[in-house]
Amino acid sequence: MQDKSALDDLAVFGGTPASEEVLHVGRPNIGDRERLLERINDILERKWLTNDGPYVQEFERRVAAFVGVKHCIAMCNATVALEIAIRALEMKGEVIIPSFTFIATAHALQWQEITPVFCDIDPHIHNLDPIKVEEMITPRTTGIIGVHLWGRACDVDSLSDIAARRGLKLLLDSAHAFGCSHKGRMIGGFGHAEVFSFHATKFLNSLEGGAVVTNDDQVARKMRLMKNFGFTYYDRSDYIGTNGKMNEISAAMGVTNLEAMDEFIAVNYRNYQKYGQELAGLEGIDLIAYDEKEKCNYQYVVIEIDESKIGITRDQLMEVLQAENVLVRRYFYPGCHRMEPYRSSFPHAGLMLPETEKLTTRVLCLPTGTSVSEDQISDICQIIRFAVEHEVEITRRLNEGRVPTNPPTSISARQRD
Repeated sequence: MQDKSALDDLAVFGGTPASEEVLHVGRPNIGDRERLLERINDILERKWLTNDGPYVQEFERRVAAFVGVKHCIAMCNATVALEIAIRALEMKGEVIIPSFTFIATAHALQWQEITPVFCDIDPHIHNLDPIKVEEMITPRTTGIIGVHLWGRACDVDSLSDIAARRGLKLLLDSAHAFGCSHKGRMIGGFGHAEVFSFHATKFLNSLEGGAVVTNDDQVARKMRLMKNFGFTYYDRSDYIGTNGKMNEISAAMGVTNLEAMDEFIAVNYRNYQKYGQELAGLEGIDLIAYDEKEKCNYQYVVIEIDESKIGITRDQLMEVLQAENVLVRRYFYPGCHRMEPYRSSFPHAGLMLPETEKLTTRVLCLPTGTSVSEDQISDICQIIRFAVEHEVEITRRLNEGRVPTNPPTSISARQRD
C-alpha cells in the first residue's frame, strides 16, 4: 500500500489510493475449488439440477447436525426463507423487530401485509432491548423477530419468556450467526425457528441461499410444502406455496464451504485480533467485543466512532477510507424506519428509537475475510490513525467543497451558478 505521511497523500485530496486492490467488507470465501468442481461435474452428469437433489439433502443434513436441530429446510435465499417462516408461523397484524437490521427483515413482513413495529436496541449489544419490546406489544401483536446482529446472540432468554407469557411467536433472524453459540448452545435451536443466510457475502456461502432451522415438526412440514408450491406429489398441491427451493450447485457450494468453515473462522479471528492490536489505545474508536467463551464466526469487524472524542465524523472517516479503495460500510444506515415505505408510514418512529438513531451514525464495518491480509489490515489501521491525528485539517478540507443544502435566498441565480 501507498504510505500516507502528508494530507496531500490521501486519495480523497488527490493522492494515489493506498490499495491498488479494492478491499471489501464481504468478499466471498471459497473452499476447495477442485472438490467444488468435482461436485458440479457430478451434478451435470446426473442432470438433477434442482427439486431436492442429493446435494441439497446433504447440505440440510449437515447444517441440522452442526446446529443440533431436527430440521433444516434449505431455500433459495434468506429473504424467501424469512417470508416462508413468517407465514408458516402464522404471523399477522403486527410483529416487533429492531430497526437496526438489514431491510429484508422488515420487508419480509410488509410483503405479506404484516406491519413491522420498530423497537429500540440495547446500545451495548446492538440487539433488541427486551424491556422496550414488552412496551411495544399491543392486542395486534402476533410475534417478535429478534436479530443476532454481528453473530452476537440477542437476549433469547428474555425474548422467549416474553413470547411465552404473551402468547407470541418468536422467530430469529440469524443471518449473521451461523457457527455462533449462546451459553454454550449453538444458535439455530432457539425460538420457534431461526433463519440463516448463505449469501455470497456471508463467511459461509452457497453462492446464494438461506435456510430455516427448527425443532418443530409441524412447522418444518409446512415450510417444506410452502417452498415447493405446496406439492405433496408431482401432480398434487395440498397447500399454498411458492418457489423457494435451493438448487444443486448452490448446495454443492454450501457443502464444500462447510468443509472449510474452520479455516474461514480461523482467518476471521486472526483478522479480528489484528485489528484489535492495531487500533488499541485509539480513543474514540471502539472495536466491538465478542465473548471469547462462546463460539463465533468473527464475520464482522465493527468499530463505533465517537465524534466527540476524535473530532471527525463516521461518514468523513468512511469517505477518506473509501477513496483509498478500502470499501468500509456503515451498517445499518439509516435504519429501516428511515427507509420507504416505513419512513412515510411512520414519520415519527425515530422518537421511539433514540439508541438506534445514535448507533446508525457511529458504526463502520471494516474489510475482513480470506481476501484480506494482515499487512493490509495494518495499512487500513494506519490510515485510520492518520485521519484521527489530522482530524481538524481533514474536516476543514472536506467541508470546503461542500455545497450548502439550503442556499440563502438573497443569492441570485447567476451567483448560485
